[in-house]
Amino acid sequence: MKNSTILSTLSLSFALSLSAVSQASDRQTGIAEVLRDEALLSNHAWQLVESLTTEVGPRLAGTDSDHRAVAWAKKKLESLEFDKVWLEPVTFPIWQRSHESARIISPYPQPLHITALGYSASTKGELSGEIIAFPTLAELEAASEDTIKGKIVFIDEATQRTKDGSGYGKTVIMRYKGATLTKEKGGLAVLIRSVGTDSHRLPHTGVGVLLDDPIPAAALSSPDADQLRRILARGEAVTVGIDTKVSLQAEGSSWNVIAQLDGKDTPEEIVLIGAHLDSWDLGTGAIDDGAGVAITTAVAAQIAGFTERPQRSIRLVLFANEEQGLWGAKSYAKDHETELAQHVWASESDFGAGLIHHFDANNEQLASRAEPVLAALDITVGHEPGSGGPDIGPLSEQGVTTFRLRQNGMDYFDVHHTADDTLDKIEPNNLKQNVAAWVVATWLAANPD
Repeated sequence: MKNSTILSTLSLSFALSLSAVSQASDRQTGIAEVLRDEALLSNHAWQLVESLTTEVGPRLAGTDSDHRAVAWAKKKLESLEFDKVWLEPVTFPIWQRSHESARIISPYPQPLHITALGYSASTKGELSGEIIAFPTLAELEAASEDTIKGKIVFIDEATQRTKDGSGYGKTVIMRYKGATLTKEKGGLAVLIRSVGTDSHRLPHTGVGVLLDDPIPAAALSSPDADQLRRILARGEAVTVGIDTKVSLQAEGSSWNVIAQLDGKDTPEEIVLIGAHLDSWDLGTGAIDDGAGVAITTAVAAQIAGFTERPQRSIRLVLFANEEQGLWGAKSYAKDHETELAQHVWASESDFGAGLIHHFDANNEQLASRAEPVLAALDITVGHEPGSGGPDIGPLSEQGVTTFRLRQNGMDYFDVHHTADDTLDKIEPNNLKQNVAAWVVATWLAANPD
């Protein structure tokens, strides 16, 4: 065969291959559009989060209510069209609150609204002391031990309202480090301004640091932090009393709840999506993270019920005990260490139910395929790498590729970790838009060109 004939044959074969790839890509994009439009008409996610928050309520990790949530999730997933549903045990310390109160003793006696921070200690009756205030954590860090010893530290650093939650990222460190620094410098206890953006008299809880010998640590509601600041500004010594009772059980347990739809072509390759099933105990855990549980479960269930299977397997993981230290996520990464190379994508929904406005995939092919389908939902597309969410962090650290659907979080930290985290804060149509965006990203990630 002459060279010209060989080249012509190769060119024709290449053209036919390109045409086949194009047709396959167009077909998968078309399916993604169908799934998107179906999701916009479905109430499944709302039904799930309503059921979880009504029938279980708050789900503090390791408690009876958390165990009821695990049973609820397993039963729900087994009623859907997954190939496998199973539980994986996770162990961790169980911290619980039973009483918390505070007051200004002098110069102007009045109550303060507080909530204990996770892993903080009991006061063993009322603990009283003079307040020493610091506008920022950095100023506490720079302060001398002599100024702090024997006093109650107050860190008054406000959280800025931002669309992407970056304001929270800048101030949450005081929740983690405040108690450690206070203890190192001889302080009796620490009060922080709630890491939140609201003006309600509802303090925000959250995990502190697990110290061998912790001190009492609590968050003040924003109005109470303002009040304490005004009193301090009058120049008189301020004495505060704190009374908290908490318990710490050295070892408790829960479970990661997992469901999988096996892929038809490369079932060993896994696209993992998920959320965390536990919540704090003050509200009913609707936005954090009942919404994420509902969104990702509805997405996986919608694909499982579709007429065509994805090429890759889709694995849904409802992680245990994210709130007190990513215990379920770390356990999953360890338990599945040998198969992490087959986890081709991973992402988590853990930012409430605000509208998704941007999709990031550090992969040109996935981003370009998703862009026209997501445009109909007013979602832009980029290529920035990201962790994929808190529980995905341990997987990302071991090389698993992530994508991220970014939500509008302008009001997320108004109710985050407070008694106000309840079902009425979720807008049903926003939930549908989340599911529609997630089903597009998940389907395309599970069906590569």
